[in-house]
Amino acid sequence: MKKIFLCLGIFLFLAACKNNGSNKNSPVKTCVIQRINELYSLYGSSNDALYNKPFSESLFSPELKRILEEAVNTSKADIEKVKHSDHPDEKPLLFEGAVFSSLYEGYDSYKIKSVVINPSGTSADAEVTFEYTMSQPKVIWTDKVHLIKSGLEWKIDNISFDSIGNSKDLKASLKDFTRTQNSH
Repeated sequence: MKKIFLCLGIFLFLAACKNNGSNKNSPVKTCVIQRINELYSLYGSSNDALYNKPFSESLFSPELKRILEEAVNTSKADIEKVKHSDHPDEKPLLFEGAVFSSLYEGYDSYKIKSVVINPSGTSADAEVTFEYTMSQPKVIWTDKVHLIKSGLEWKIDNISFDSIGNSKDLKASLKDFTRTQNSH
């Protein structure tokens, strides 16, 4: 009887260890998912947030934060330039359309389809499926959010846009926007 309990105890111990090992990535994936949800809850529904909220150092990688700030500051400068020009009724170059999504019109809903943590644990890619139903037929697409681990935090570093968009990725789109602004 003691042997049976001993064997059962060893079996349960090993099963518990194996179970903990298989959930190893679960807290990491949860952190990545939280970052993506934070991104789309803060900046997903309106471009007003781009102009009215500072870009969080805990949400964005230093490089993406810098590119975002440059683009917004360039836009704000153009707004002021037009306002004080001989033609203040002209439209300044503004962020139009959804900045953090492939589809210009934005989205009604999104779902995080998958999260893949690279083997070194320093970067992650998450596929996010979006849906826009305000026109028929409804539009469904998938963007890939790239994150990096900086210290103990996961940060959004870029977004690869689906082929329905006009740009390859978020960084390229923001750099093009800034170039366009500076060429005027």
